[in-house]
Amino acid sequence: MVSTDGLALAVYSHGDPGAPTVVAVHGYPDDHTVFDGVVEILREHHHVVTYDVRGAGASGTPSGREGYDLERLAEDLRAVVDAVSPDAPVHLLAHDWGAIQTWHAVTAEPGEHQHSGLTGRVASFTSMSGPCLDHVGLFFAGRTGATRREILRQGLDSWYTALFRTPVLPELLWRSGLAGALVSATDGVGRPKLRDAVNGLELYRRNLPARLGDPQPRRTDVPVQVLAPRGDRYVTPAMQTRIAAYAPDLRVRRLPGGHWMVRTRPDVVARCVAELVAHVGGAEPAPALTRARAAARPGAGRWDGALVVVTGAGAGIGRATAAAFARRGARVVVADLDGDAAERTAELIGTATASGGAGRAFPVTVDVADEAAVSRLASDVAAEHGVPDVVVNNAGIGMAGSFADTTLSDWQRIVDVNLWGVIHGCRAFSALMGAHGEGGHIVNVASAAAYLPSRTLAAYATTKSAVLTLSECLRAELADDGIGVTALCPGFVRTDITRTTRFVGRDAGTEKRLQKETTALYARRNYTPERVAEHVVRAVERNAPLAPVTAEAHAGLLASRLSPALLRAIARRDIGPR
Repeated sequence: MVSTDGLALAVYSHGDPGAPTVVAVHGYPDDHTVFDGVVEILREHHHVVTYDVRGAGASGTPSGREGYDLERLAEDLRAVVDAVSPDAPVHLLAHDWGAIQTWHAVTAEPGEHQHSGLTGRVASFTSMSGPCLDHVGLFFAGRTGATRREILRQGLDSWYTALFRTPVLPELLWRSGLAGALVSATDGVGRPKLRDAVNGLELYRRNLPARLGDPQPRRTDVPVQVLAPRGDRYVTPAMQTRIAAYAPDLRVRRLPGGHWMVRTRPDVVARCVAELVAHVGGAEPAPALTRARAAARPGAGRWDGALVVVTGAGAGIGRATAAAFARRGARVVVADLDGDAAERTAELIGTATASGGAGRAFPVTVDVADEAAVSRLASDVAAEHGVPDVVVNNAGIGMAGSFADTTLSDWQRIVDVNLWGVIHGCRAFSALMGAHGEGGHIVNVASAAAYLPSRTLAAYATTKSAVLTLSECLRAELADDGIGVTALCPGFVRTDITRTTRFVGRDAGTEKRLQKETTALYARRNYTPERVAEHVVRAVERNAPLAPVTAEAHAGLLASRLSPALLRAIARRDIGPR
Protein backbone atom coordinates (compact mmCIF):
# COMPACT_ATOMS: atom_id res chain seq x y z
CA MET A 1 0.00 0.00 0.00
CA VAL A 2 1.02 3.64 -0.16
CA SER A 3 1.06 6.15 2.70
CA THR A 4 -0.40 9.64 2.58
CA ASP A 5 2.78 11.29 1.26
CA GLY A 6 3.37 8.69 -1.45
CA LEU A 7 5.90 6.55 0.41
CA ALA A 8 5.40 2.82 -0.14
CA LEU A 9 4.73 0.75 2.98
CA ALA A 10 4.99 -3.04 3.13
CA VAL A 11 1.99 -4.51 4.95
CA TYR A 12 1.45 -8.16 5.91
CA SER A 13 -1.86 -9.81 6.78
CA HIS A 14 -2.21 -13.01 8.83
CA GLY A 15 -5.28 -15.02 9.83
CA ASP A 16 -8.99 -14.56 9.18
CA PRO A 17 -9.90 -10.98 8.16
CA GLY A 18 -13.28 -11.57 9.76
CA ALA A 19 -11.74 -12.03 13.21
CA PRO A 20 -10.83 -9.11 15.51
CA THR A 21 -7.99 -7.19 13.89
CA VAL A 22 -4.72 -6.59 15.75
CA VAL A 23 -2.32 -4.14 14.09
CA ALA A 24 1.25 -4.49 15.35
CA VAL A 25 3.74 -1.62 15.04
CA HIS A 26 7.44 -2.42 15.45
CA GLY A 27 10.18 -0.27 16.93
CA TYR A 28 13.83 0.56 16.34
CA PRO A 29 16.01 -0.98 14.96
CA ASP A 30 13.56 -3.77 14.01
CA ASP A 31 11.18 -4.54 11.19
CA HIS A 32 7.82 -6.34 11.18
CA THR A 33 9.46 -9.73 11.83
CA VAL A 34 9.97 -8.79 15.49
CA PHE A 35 6.33 -9.90 15.92
CA ASP A 36 6.64 -13.26 14.13
CA GLY A 37 6.33 -15.32 17.31
CA VAL A 38 3.34 -13.31 18.51
CA VAL A 39 1.69 -13.55 15.09
CA GLU A 40 1.93 -17.34 15.02
CA ILE A 41 -0.02 -17.54 18.27
CA LEU A 42 -2.58 -14.79 17.69
CA ARG A 43 -3.44 -15.62 14.07
CA GLU A 44 -5.48 -18.66 15.10
CA HIS A 45 -8.25 -16.47 16.52
CA HIS A 46 -7.34 -12.98 15.30
CA HIS A 47 -6.63 -11.10 12.11
CA VAL A 48 -3.08 -9.87 12.69
CA VAL A 49 -1.55 -7.13 10.57
CA THR A 50 2.11 -6.15 10.69
CA TYR A 51 3.92 -3.58 8.60
CA ASP A 52 7.37 -2.13 8.09
CA VAL A 53 7.45 1.47 9.23
CA ARG A 54 9.00 4.02 6.91
CA GLY A 55 12.73 3.53 6.51
CA ALA A 56 12.63 -0.09 7.72
CA GLY A 57 12.26 -3.52 6.15
CA ALA A 58 10.65 -3.51 2.69
CA SER A 59 9.07 -0.05 3.09
CA GLY A 60 10.39 3.05 1.41
CA THR A 61 12.85 5.52 2.88
CA PRO A 62 11.92 9.18 3.37
CA SER A 63 14.01 11.67 1.41
CA GLY A 64 14.72 13.84 4.44
CA ARG A 65 14.62 13.96 8.22
CA GLU A 66 11.17 15.54 8.27
CA GLY A 67 9.82 12.30 6.84
CA TYR A 68 10.39 10.66 10.24
CA ASP A 69 8.24 13.16 12.13
CA LEU A 70 5.72 11.65 14.55
CA GLU A 71 2.91 13.30 12.56
CA ARG A 72 3.94 11.37 9.44
CA LEU A 73 4.26 8.13 11.38
CA ALA A 74 0.79 8.62 12.87
CA GLU A 75 -0.63 9.23 9.39
CA ASP A 76 0.97 5.97 8.24
CA LEU A 77 -0.73 4.10 11.06
CA ARG A 78 -4.09 5.63 10.16
CA ALA A 79 -3.61 4.63 6.53
CA VAL A 80 -2.85 1.04 7.51
CA VAL A 81 -5.85 0.87 9.84
CA ASP A 82 -8.18 2.24 7.16
CA ALA A 83 -6.89 -0.24 4.60
CA VAL A 84 -7.00 -3.43 6.64
CA SER A 85 -10.13 -2.79 8.73
CA PRO A 86 -12.27 -0.09 7.12
CA ASP A 87 -15.47 -1.08 8.91
CA ALA A 88 -14.41 -2.05 12.44
CA PRO A 89 -12.12 -0.68 15.14
CA VAL A 90 -8.73 -2.35 15.52
CA HIS A 91 -6.63 -3.38 18.47
CA LEU A 92 -3.12 -1.94 18.47
CA LEU A 93 0.05 -3.65 19.72
CA ALA A 94 3.23 -1.62 19.60
CA HIS A 95 6.83 -1.98 20.78
CA ASP A 96 9.61 0.56 21.36
CA TRP A 97 9.41 3.38 18.75
CA GLY A 98 6.31 1.70 17.40
CA ALA A 99 4.70 2.37 20.78
CA ILE A 100 6.01 5.95 20.82
CA GLN A 101 4.36 6.74 17.49
CA THR A 102 1.19 4.86 18.44
CA TRP A 103 0.87 6.86 21.66
CA HIS A 104 1.12 10.00 19.55
CA ALA A 105 -1.59 8.68 17.24
CA VAL A 106 -4.12 7.76 19.93
CA THR A 107 -3.65 10.77 22.24
CA ALA A 108 -4.48 14.43 21.93
CA GLU A 109 -3.45 17.63 23.65
CA PRO A 110 -5.95 19.20 26.06
CA GLY A 111 -8.96 20.59 24.22
CA GLU A 112 -8.32 18.59 21.04
CA HIS A 113 -10.08 15.59 19.58
CA GLN A 114 -8.10 12.36 19.28
CA HIS A 115 -5.21 12.87 16.93
CA SER A 116 -4.72 11.54 13.42
CA GLY A 117 -8.31 10.70 12.55
CA LEU A 118 -8.34 7.57 14.72
CA THR A 119 -11.35 8.58 16.81
CA GLY A 120 -13.59 5.53 17.06
CA ARG A 121 -11.11 3.42 15.08
CA VAL A 122 -9.12 1.97 18.00
CA ALA A 123 -10.65 -0.64 20.32
CA SER A 124 -7.58 -1.10 22.55
CA PHE A 125 -3.87 -0.39 22.71
CA THR A 126 -1.17 -2.62 24.20
CA SER A 127 2.10 -0.72 24.64
CA MET A 128 5.53 -2.24 25.28
CA SER A 129 8.78 -0.43 26.08
CA GLY A 130 7.80 2.82 24.38
CA PRO A 131 6.03 5.69 26.19
CA CYS A 132 4.46 8.80 24.77
CA LEU A 133 7.25 11.35 24.25
CA ASP A 134 5.19 14.07 25.91
CA HIS A 135 4.75 11.80 28.93
CA VAL A 136 8.53 11.31 28.96
CA GLY A 137 8.99 15.06 29.17
CA LEU A 138 6.49 15.27 32.02
CA PHE A 139 8.25 12.37 33.75
CA PHE A 140 11.63 14.11 33.73
CA ALA A 141 9.99 17.35 34.81
CA GLY A 142 8.70 15.59 37.93
CA ARG A 143 5.05 15.99 36.95
CA THR A 144 3.99 12.31 36.93
CA GLY A 145 4.64 11.47 40.58
CA ALA A 146 7.92 9.71 39.85
CA THR A 147 10.49 9.68 42.63
CA ARG A 148 13.90 11.27 42.23
CA ARG A 149 15.45 7.82 42.25
CA GLU A 150 13.18 6.69 39.40
CA ILE A 151 13.99 9.79 37.39
CA LEU A 152 17.73 9.35 37.96
CA ARG A 153 17.57 5.68 37.01
CA GLN A 154 15.77 6.45 33.75
CA GLY A 155 18.18 9.28 33.00
CA LEU A 156 21.10 6.87 33.26
CA ASP A 157 19.31 4.26 31.17
CA SER A 158 18.62 6.85 28.44
CA TRP A 159 22.30 7.44 27.66
CA TYR A 160 21.93 6.07 24.14
CA THR A 161 19.37 8.73 23.12
CA ALA A 162 22.02 11.44 23.33
CA LEU A 163 24.48 9.29 21.38
CA PHE A 164 21.97 8.59 18.60
CA ARG A 165 21.34 12.31 18.09
CA THR A 166 25.01 13.12 17.45
CA PRO A 167 26.18 13.37 13.82
CA VAL A 168 28.20 10.65 12.09
CA LEU A 169 29.30 8.68 15.19
CA PRO A 170 26.23 6.43 15.59
CA GLU A 171 26.32 5.60 11.86
CA LEU A 172 29.97 4.58 12.25
CA LEU A 173 29.13 2.39 15.23
CA TRP A 174 26.42 0.57 13.29
CA ARG A 175 28.48 0.20 10.12
CA SER A 176 31.47 -1.10 12.07
CA GLY A 177 29.33 -3.83 13.61
CA LEU A 178 30.11 -2.74 17.16
CA ALA A 179 26.60 -1.49 17.95
CA GLY A 180 24.96 -4.59 16.51
CA ALA A 181 27.29 -6.88 18.44
CA LEU A 182 26.54 -5.01 21.66
CA VAL A 183 22.76 -5.29 21.19
CA SER A 184 23.02 -8.98 20.35
CA ALA A 185 25.28 -9.76 23.31
CA THR A 186 23.42 -7.80 25.97
CA ASP A 187 19.83 -8.48 24.91
CA GLY A 188 20.08 -11.96 23.41
CA VAL A 189 18.59 -11.04 20.03
CA GLY A 190 19.93 -11.13 16.51
CA ARG A 191 21.85 -8.25 15.01
CA PRO A 192 19.54 -5.71 13.35
CA LYS A 193 19.78 -4.98 9.64
CA LEU A 194 22.20 -2.18 8.89
CA ARG A 195 19.73 -0.18 6.76
CA ASP A 196 17.07 -0.26 9.49
CA ALA A 197 19.55 0.75 12.17
CA VAL A 198 21.04 3.66 10.22
CA ASN A 199 17.74 5.03 8.85
CA GLY A 200 16.01 4.85 12.22
CA LEU A 201 18.52 7.21 13.83
CA GLU A 202 16.48 10.02 12.27
CA LEU A 203 13.62 9.13 14.63
CA TYR A 204 15.70 10.38 17.53
CA ARG A 205 17.08 13.43 15.71
CA ARG A 206 13.73 14.63 14.40
CA ASN A 207 11.46 14.00 17.39
CA LEU A 208 13.30 14.07 20.71
CA PRO A 209 14.37 17.72 20.83
CA ALA A 210 10.97 19.07 19.80
CA ARG A 211 8.77 16.80 21.90
CA LEU A 212 10.75 16.81 25.14
CA GLY A 213 11.25 20.56 25.19
CA ASP A 214 7.58 21.51 25.62
CA PRO A 215 5.71 18.43 26.82
CA GLN A 216 1.92 18.40 26.83
CA PRO A 217 -0.37 16.20 28.99
CA ARG A 218 -1.67 14.27 25.99
CA ARG A 219 -4.62 12.09 26.92
CA THR A 220 -6.52 9.10 25.51
CA ASP A 221 -9.77 7.39 26.39
CA VAL A 222 -8.76 4.21 24.58
CA PRO A 223 -8.43 1.12 26.84
CA VAL A 224 -4.66 0.87 27.35
CA GLN A 225 -2.52 -1.99 28.57
CA VAL A 226 1.15 -1.39 29.36
CA LEU A 227 3.47 -4.40 29.36
CA ALA A 228 6.52 -3.17 31.26
CA PRO A 229 9.48 -5.61 31.31
CA ARG A 230 11.23 -5.27 34.65
CA GLY A 231 14.61 -5.99 33.07
CA ASP A 232 14.34 -3.44 30.25
CA ARG A 233 17.77 -1.81 29.83
CA TYR A 234 16.38 1.24 28.07
CA VAL A 235 12.88 2.08 29.30
CA THR A 236 12.18 1.65 33.01
CA PRO A 237 8.76 0.45 34.23
CA ALA A 238 8.35 3.71 36.17
CA MET A 239 8.43 5.87 33.06
CA GLN A 240 6.05 3.59 31.20
CA THR A 241 3.48 3.15 33.93
CA ARG A 242 3.05 6.47 35.77
CA ILE A 243 0.45 7.61 33.28
CA ALA A 244 -2.94 7.01 34.91
CA ALA A 245 -3.73 10.73 34.64
CA TYR A 246 -3.35 10.55 30.85
CA ALA A 247 -4.86 7.11 30.21
CA PRO A 248 -7.67 6.59 32.74
CA ASP A 249 -8.73 3.22 31.27
CA LEU A 250 -5.32 1.73 32.08
CA ARG A 251 -3.93 -1.71 32.90
CA VAL A 252 -0.33 -2.31 33.97
CA ARG A 253 1.62 -5.56 33.93
CA ARG A 254 5.20 -5.56 35.16
CA LEU A 255 6.71 -8.62 33.54
CA PRO A 256 9.97 -10.51 33.99
CA GLY A 257 12.02 -10.04 30.89
CA GLY A 258 14.07 -7.58 28.89
CA HIS A 259 13.48 -4.97 26.21
CA TRP A 260 12.96 -7.53 23.46
CA MET A 261 10.50 -9.64 25.41
CA VAL A 262 8.34 -9.52 22.30
CA ARG A 263 10.91 -11.90 20.77
CA THR A 264 11.92 -13.92 23.82
CA ARG A 265 8.43 -14.52 25.28
CA PRO A 266 5.95 -14.11 22.43
CA ASP A 267 3.58 -16.48 24.23
CA VAL A 268 3.22 -14.07 27.14
CA VAL A 269 2.78 -11.03 24.90
CA ALA A 270 0.18 -12.84 22.78
CA ARG A 271 -1.79 -13.98 25.83
CA CYS A 272 -1.84 -10.48 27.31
CA VAL A 273 -3.09 -9.02 24.02
CA ALA A 274 -5.70 -11.75 23.60
CA GLU A 275 -7.03 -11.18 27.12
CA LEU A 276 -7.53 -7.47 26.50
CA VAL A 277 -9.08 -8.04 23.08
CA ALA A 278 -11.53 -10.55 24.54
CA HIS A 279 -12.49 -8.27 27.42
CA VAL A 280 -13.02 -5.24 25.17
CA GLY A 281 -15.17 -7.54 23.04
CA GLY A 282 -17.47 -8.25 25.98
CA ALA A 283 -15.88 -11.19 27.81
CA GLU A 284 -15.29 -11.25 31.54
CA PRO A 285 -11.77 -10.02 32.28
CA ALA A 286 -9.15 -12.70 32.87
CA PRO A 287 -7.88 -12.71 36.48
CA ALA A 288 -4.49 -11.36 35.39
CA LEU A 289 -6.19 -8.53 33.52
CA THR A 290 -8.21 -7.63 36.60
CA ARG A 291 -4.98 -7.59 38.58
CA ALA A 292 -3.40 -5.34 35.94
CA ARG A 293 -6.34 -2.92 36.26
CA ALA A 294 -5.95 -2.76 40.04
CA ALA A 295 -2.19 -2.20 39.71
CA ALA A 296 -2.76 0.79 37.45
CA ARG A 297 -4.98 2.75 39.81
CA PRO A 298 -3.40 5.88 41.33
CA GLY A 299 -2.09 5.08 44.78
CA ALA A 300 -2.34 1.33 44.23
CA GLY A 301 -0.25 -0.74 46.62
CA ARG A 302 2.05 -3.60 45.75
CA TRP A 303 -0.55 -6.23 46.71
CA ASP A 304 -3.80 -4.71 45.48
CA GLY A 305 -5.57 -7.43 43.51
CA ALA A 306 -2.72 -9.93 43.90
CA LEU A 307 -3.40 -13.63 44.52
CA VAL A 308 -1.64 -15.42 47.38
CA VAL A 309 -1.88 -19.12 48.29
CA VAL A 310 -0.94 -20.15 51.84
CA THR A 311 -0.87 -23.77 53.01
CA GLY A 312 -1.22 -24.67 56.66
CA ALA A 313 -3.27 -21.48 56.98
CA GLY A 314 -5.75 -22.83 59.51
CA ALA A 315 -3.71 -21.45 62.41
CA GLY A 316 -0.36 -20.02 63.48
CA ILE A 317 2.06 -18.56 60.98
CA GLY A 318 -0.10 -19.62 58.04
CA ARG A 319 -3.20 -17.84 59.34
CA ALA A 320 -1.25 -14.71 60.24
CA THR A 321 0.47 -14.65 56.83
CA ALA A 322 -2.82 -14.99 54.98
CA ALA A 323 -4.25 -12.14 57.03
CA ALA A 324 -1.19 -9.93 56.45
CA PHE A 325 -1.46 -10.21 52.67
CA ALA A 326 -5.24 -9.74 52.77
CA ARG A 327 -4.87 -6.52 54.77
CA ARG A 328 -2.71 -5.19 51.96
CA GLY A 329 -5.38 -5.86 49.36
CA ALA A 330 -4.49 -9.37 48.17
CA ARG A 331 -6.91 -12.17 47.50
CA VAL A 332 -5.86 -15.17 49.58
CA VAL A 333 -6.47 -18.88 49.09
CA VAL A 334 -6.47 -20.32 52.62
CA ALA A 335 -5.46 -23.99 52.41
CA ASP A 336 -5.32 -26.43 55.31
CA LEU A 337 -5.74 -30.12 56.09
CA ASP A 338 -8.42 -29.08 58.58
CA GLY A 339 -11.21 -27.65 56.45
CA ASP A 340 -13.00 -26.15 59.45
CA ALA A 341 -9.83 -24.31 60.48
CA ALA A 342 -9.44 -22.96 56.94
CA GLU A 343 -13.04 -21.73 57.09
CA ARG A 344 -12.37 -19.97 60.40
CA THR A 345 -9.31 -18.24 58.98
CA ALA A 346 -11.30 -17.06 55.96
CA GLU A 347 -14.07 -15.77 58.24
CA LEU A 348 -11.59 -13.92 60.42
CA ILE A 349 -9.97 -12.33 57.38
CA GLY A 350 -13.36 -11.38 55.96
CA THR A 351 -14.41 -9.74 59.21
CA ALA A 352 -11.11 -7.87 59.57
CA THR A 353 -10.94 -6.59 56.00
CA ALA A 354 -14.60 -5.95 55.19
CA SER A 355 -14.64 -2.35 56.40
CA GLY A 356 -11.39 -1.45 54.68
CA GLY A 357 -12.21 -2.93 51.28
CA ALA A 358 -9.06 -5.06 51.35
CA GLY A 359 -8.54 -8.55 49.98
CA ARG A 360 -10.80 -11.58 50.19
CA ALA A 361 -10.11 -15.10 51.46
CA PHE A 362 -11.13 -18.41 49.89
CA PRO A 363 -10.88 -21.52 52.12
CA VAL A 364 -9.91 -24.93 50.70
CA THR A 365 -9.06 -28.29 52.20
CA VAL A 366 -5.87 -30.03 51.09
CA ASP A 367 -3.38 -32.60 52.34
CA VAL A 368 0.00 -31.32 51.15
CA ALA A 369 1.45 -34.83 51.52
CA ASP A 370 -0.85 -35.95 48.69
CA GLU A 371 0.71 -35.01 45.35
CA ALA A 372 -2.54 -35.47 43.43
CA ALA A 373 -4.40 -33.26 45.90
CA VAL A 374 -1.85 -30.46 45.58
CA SER A 375 -1.96 -30.70 41.78
CA ARG A 376 -5.75 -30.40 41.92
CA LEU A 377 -5.40 -27.41 44.22
CA ALA A 378 -3.10 -25.67 41.75
CA SER A 379 -5.35 -26.33 38.76
CA ASP A 380 -8.49 -25.32 40.69
CA VAL A 381 -6.88 -22.10 41.90
CA ALA A 382 -5.76 -21.23 38.36
CA ALA A 383 -9.23 -21.93 36.96
CA GLU A 384 -11.18 -20.04 39.63
CA HIS A 385 -8.84 -17.24 40.68
CA GLY A 386 -5.91 -17.13 38.24
CA VAL A 387 -2.22 -17.92 38.59
CA PRO A 388 -0.90 -16.94 42.04
CA ASP A 389 1.54 -14.11 42.55
CA VAL A 390 2.80 -15.66 45.80
CA VAL A 391 2.70 -19.20 47.19
CA VAL A 392 3.63 -19.81 50.83
CA ASN A 393 4.40 -23.48 51.51
CA ASN A 394 3.87 -23.28 55.25
CA ALA A 395 2.19 -26.56 56.26
CA GLY A 396 4.37 -28.63 58.59
CA ILE A 397 4.47 -30.81 61.68
CA GLY A 398 6.85 -31.08 64.63
CA MET A 399 8.76 -34.11 65.84
CA ALA A 400 11.33 -34.50 68.64
CA GLY A 401 13.28 -37.37 70.12
CA SER A 402 16.36 -39.41 69.41
CA PHE A 403 17.22 -40.87 66.04
CA ALA A 404 17.17 -44.36 67.54
CA ASP A 405 13.59 -43.91 68.75
CA THR A 406 12.33 -42.49 65.46
CA THR A 407 10.59 -45.28 63.58
CA LEU A 408 10.34 -45.62 59.82
CA SER A 409 6.68 -44.63 59.99
CA ASP A 410 7.68 -41.53 61.97
CA TRP A 411 10.21 -40.65 59.30
CA GLN A 412 7.68 -41.33 56.57
CA ARG A 413 5.11 -39.00 58.10
CA ILE A 414 7.41 -36.02 58.75
CA VAL A 415 9.12 -36.32 55.36
CA ASP A 416 5.72 -36.58 53.63
CA VAL A 417 4.48 -33.35 55.20
CA ASN A 418 7.53 -31.18 55.82
CA LEU A 419 9.52 -32.05 52.70
CA TRP A 420 7.23 -33.68 50.15
CA GLY A 421 4.53 -31.13 50.98
CA VAL A 422 6.91 -28.34 50.00
CA ILE A 423 8.09 -30.25 46.93
CA HIS A 424 4.51 -30.82 45.78
CA GLY A 425 3.66 -27.14 46.24
CA CYS A 426 6.78 -25.96 44.43
CA ARG A 427 6.26 -28.36 41.52
CA ALA A 428 2.60 -27.56 40.97
CA PHE A 429 2.73 -23.79 41.35
CA SER A 430 6.14 -23.04 39.82
CA ALA A 431 4.98 -24.77 36.64
CA LEU A 432 1.92 -22.51 36.54
CA MET A 433 3.94 -19.38 37.22
CA GLY A 434 6.58 -20.24 34.63
CA ALA A 435 4.06 -20.92 31.88
CA HIS A 436 2.10 -17.78 32.78
CA GLY A 437 5.21 -15.66 32.32
CA GLU A 438 4.36 -12.87 34.75
CA GLY A 439 6.77 -13.90 37.51
CA GLY A 440 5.86 -14.58 41.12
CA HIS A 441 7.31 -15.67 44.42
CA ILE A 442 7.48 -18.87 46.46
CA VAL A 443 8.08 -18.87 50.21
CA ASN A 444 9.11 -22.19 51.75
CA VAL A 445 8.86 -22.24 55.52
CA ALA A 446 11.96 -23.99 56.87
CA SER A 447 13.28 -23.37 60.38
CA ALA A 448 16.30 -22.19 62.29
CA ALA A 449 16.71 -25.92 62.92
CA ALA A 450 17.80 -26.14 59.27
CA TYR A 451 21.23 -24.83 60.25
CA LEU A 452 21.28 -25.59 64.00
CA PRO A 453 22.13 -29.25 64.73
CA SER A 454 20.38 -30.90 67.68
CA ARG A 455 20.60 -34.35 69.22
CA THR A 456 16.82 -34.36 69.75
CA LEU A 457 15.59 -33.01 66.41
CA ALA A 458 17.16 -35.35 63.86
CA ALA A 459 14.02 -35.94 61.81
CA TYR A 460 12.61 -32.43 62.04
CA ALA A 461 15.94 -30.71 61.33
CA THR A 462 16.63 -33.04 58.41
CA THR A 463 13.38 -32.09 56.68
CA LYS A 464 13.91 -28.38 57.30
CA SER A 465 17.52 -28.52 56.09
CA ALA A 466 16.25 -30.17 52.94
CA VAL A 467 13.67 -27.41 52.49
CA LEU A 468 16.40 -24.78 52.84
CA THR A 469 18.63 -26.44 50.24
CA LEU A 470 15.68 -27.07 47.91
CA SER A 471 14.78 -23.38 48.12
CA GLU A 472 18.30 -22.25 47.29
CA CYS A 473 18.49 -24.58 44.28
CA LEU A 474 15.02 -23.64 43.07
CA ARG A 475 15.80 -19.94 43.40
CA ALA A 476 18.66 -20.33 40.94
CA GLU A 477 16.57 -22.39 38.54
CA LEU A 478 13.53 -20.09 38.47
CA ALA A 479 15.37 -16.76 38.38
CA ASP A 480 15.15 -16.46 34.60
CA ASP A 481 11.36 -16.75 34.84
CA GLY A 482 11.20 -13.86 37.31
CA ILE A 483 10.12 -16.19 40.12
CA GLY A 484 11.77 -15.51 43.47
CA VAL A 485 12.18 -18.16 46.16
CA THR A 486 12.63 -17.45 49.86
CA ALA A 487 13.46 -19.90 52.65
CA LEU A 488 11.85 -18.59 55.84
CA CYS A 489 13.56 -19.66 59.04
CA PRO A 490 11.60 -18.76 62.18
CA GLY A 491 12.94 -19.52 65.63
CA PHE A 492 10.79 -20.02 68.71
CA VAL A 493 7.36 -18.80 67.67
CA ARG A 494 4.21 -19.11 69.72
CA THR A 495 2.08 -21.40 67.54
CA ASP A 496 0.05 -24.58 67.99
CA ILE A 497 2.78 -26.76 66.50
CA THR A 498 4.13 -27.46 70.00
CA ARG A 499 0.75 -28.86 71.08
CA THR A 500 0.83 -31.47 68.33
CA THR A 501 4.56 -32.23 68.16
CA ARG A 502 5.37 -35.94 68.30
CA PHE A 503 7.86 -36.89 71.04
CA VAL A 504 9.01 -40.24 69.73
CA GLY A 505 9.99 -43.03 72.09
CA ARG A 506 7.80 -41.67 74.91
CA ASP A 507 4.57 -43.06 76.31
CA ALA A 508 1.36 -41.09 75.86
CA GLY A 509 1.44 -39.50 79.29
CA THR A 510 5.05 -38.34 78.99
CA GLU A 511 4.43 -37.05 75.49
CA LYS A 512 1.48 -35.01 76.73
CA ARG A 513 3.59 -33.51 79.50
CA LEU A 514 6.42 -32.62 77.12
CA GLN A 515 3.98 -30.96 74.74
CA LYS A 516 2.67 -28.80 77.60
CA GLU A 517 6.16 -27.89 78.80
CA THR A 518 7.31 -26.98 75.30
CA THR A 519 4.19 -24.92 74.71
CA ALA A 520 4.81 -23.04 77.96
CA LEU A 521 8.42 -22.41 76.93
CA TYR A 522 7.36 -20.94 73.60
CA ALA A 523 4.66 -18.90 75.33
CA ARG A 524 7.28 -17.30 77.58
CA ARG A 525 9.28 -16.40 74.46
CA ASN A 526 6.02 -14.89 73.13
CA TYR A 527 7.13 -14.21 69.56
CA THR A 528 3.80 -14.03 67.77
CA PRO A 529 2.82 -15.42 64.35
CA GLU A 530 1.74 -11.92 63.36
CA ARG A 531 5.31 -10.69 63.69
CA VAL A 532 6.50 -13.58 61.55
CA ALA A 533 3.88 -12.73 58.93
CA GLU A 534 5.27 -9.22 58.59
CA HIS A 535 8.68 -10.76 57.95
CA VAL A 536 7.15 -12.94 55.24
CA VAL A 537 5.67 -9.96 53.41
CA ARG A 538 8.91 -7.98 53.63
CA ALA A 539 10.96 -10.96 52.47
CA VAL A 540 8.80 -11.29 49.36
CA GLU A 541 8.96 -7.56 48.66
CA ARG A 542 12.77 -7.64 48.96
CA ASN A 543 13.05 -10.96 47.12
CA ALA A 544 15.19 -12.23 49.99
CA PRO A 545 16.79 -15.66 49.45
CA LEU A 546 16.90 -16.45 53.18
CA ALA A 547 14.79 -14.88 55.91
CA PRO A 548 15.69 -15.72 59.50
CA VAL A 549 13.03 -14.22 61.75
CA THR A 550 13.67 -14.20 65.49
CA ALA A 551 16.80 -13.03 67.26
CA GLU A 552 17.84 -16.63 67.96
CA ALA A 553 17.36 -17.50 64.29
CA HIS A 554 19.65 -14.61 63.27
CA ALA A 555 22.22 -15.49 65.93
CA GLY A 556 22.15 -19.15 64.97
CA LEU A 557 22.68 -18.35 61.31
CA LEU A 558 25.65 -16.14 62.15
CA ALA A 559 27.13 -18.82 64.41
CA SER A 560 26.66 -21.49 61.75
CA ARG A 561 28.85 -19.45 59.43
CA LEU A 562 31.44 -18.21 61.91
CA SER A 563 31.75 -21.09 64.38
CA PRO A 564 30.09 -24.35 63.34
CA ALA A 565 32.27 -26.20 65.87
CA LEU A 566 30.61 -24.25 68.68
CA LEU A 567 27.18 -25.27 67.42
CA ARG A 568 28.23 -28.92 67.26
CA ALA A 569 29.40 -28.70 70.85
CA ILE A 570 26.10 -27.18 71.95
CA ALA A 571 24.20 -29.84 70.00
CA ARG A 572 25.80 -32.58 72.12
CA ARG A 573 24.08 -31.18 75.21
CA ASP A 574 20.59 -32.41 76.03
CA ILE A 575 18.76 -29.08 76.21
CA GLY A 576 15.00 -28.73 76.52
CA PRO A 577 12.02 -30.33 78.28
CA ARG A 578 12.72 -33.78 79.78
